[in-house]
Amino acid sequence: MSKNARVRLESALDLHRRLPPDMVERNLSNMIDLAPDLTEDLLERVDQPLRLMRDEDKERDFLLCDYNRDGDSYRSPWSDKYFPAIPDGLQISELLRKVEIEFNEVFNQYRELYYDGGISSVYLWEISAESGFAGAVLFKKAGDGSQNIPGSWDSIHVFEVIEKADGFNYRLTTTVMLWLQTKSESSGLLSLGGSLQRQTEKFISGVKVPEHILEIGKMVEDIENKVRNSLNDVYFDKTRAIVSVLRTQTPINERIKNRQQLAAELTQRLDRLNSQPDG
Repeated sequence: MSKNARVRLESALDLHRRLPPDMVERNLSNMIDLAPDLTEDLLERVDQPLRLMRDEDKERDFLLCDYNRDGDSYRSPWSDKYFPAIPDGLQISELLRKVEIEFNEVFNQYRELYYDGGISSVYLWEISAESGFAGAVLFKKAGDGSQNIPGSWDSIHVFEVIEKADGFNYRLTTTVMLWLQTKSESSGLLSLGGSLQRQTEKFISGVKVPEHILEIGKMVEDIENKVRNSLNDVYFDKTRAIVSVLRTQTPINERIKNRQQLAAELTQRLDRLNSQPDG
C-alpha cells in the first residue's frame, strides 16, 4: 500500500470511530463509494453490527460474521449447515467441531447469566501456519424499546490459541459496539453510542485441551467487565458532566432567590463593618 493510500485509510478509520455505531453500514457504504480502491481494507478493518439468521433445522437464531461465511451463505453453529444451502461449503475438522459444540454450550450459559437474553454464537477454525486454533465468540443484545430505550450491544471476541513447547499462548481481541436512544417529554431525544476495542494476551503452561474453554471464558469475562466500566466512565459519566454544565437542575426562580439572599447577607456584613469605629 502506498503512503497516500495508507493516510487515506487511516483518515477513513478515524472518521468511522467518530460516527454513530447504529449507522455503520450506511457510513461504510458511503466511504467505499468515495474511495473504492480501499474497499477490501475497509471491509477487513471496520467492524459492523452483528446480524441474525434463522437455522431452520434447529429452529434457533445464529449470528453472522466473516468467520462463518462462505460466499453468500453462513454456517450455523447449531446444525453445522449453511444457510442458504450450498454444496461443498467450508467445514472444520470433526475434532474441532466437537470443541466448537462445547464452546457454544458454555457461552450460551454465559449469555443467559450476563445478558439475560440476546443471541450468542461461537465459531472455530484451524490455524494452518501454526499448531493451534482460533475462534470468534459473538454476543448480541438488542433492546426492544419497551421502556422507550431502543439500543443494541454487540460484542466480538476473536481469539487465538497457539501451542508452544511448554504450554499454550492465548491472544484475545475484543470489540464492543454500543448505541442507545431515549425519548421522553422530560429529557427529549438523546442518542448515545460508540465502540471500544481492547487486546489481551497470556501464557499458560501445562494446559490440557479441555481446559481451553475455561481459560478463554475467564479472559472474555474479564475484558467484558473492563469494557463495560470504560463505556460507563467515558460515555455515561462524561454525558452527565456535560449536561450538568449546560443545564442545572435548580429552577431559575430558586437560583435568583438564592443570589438575592447572598447579596443581602453580603450587604449586611459590609454595613456592619462600615458602622464599626476605626480602631
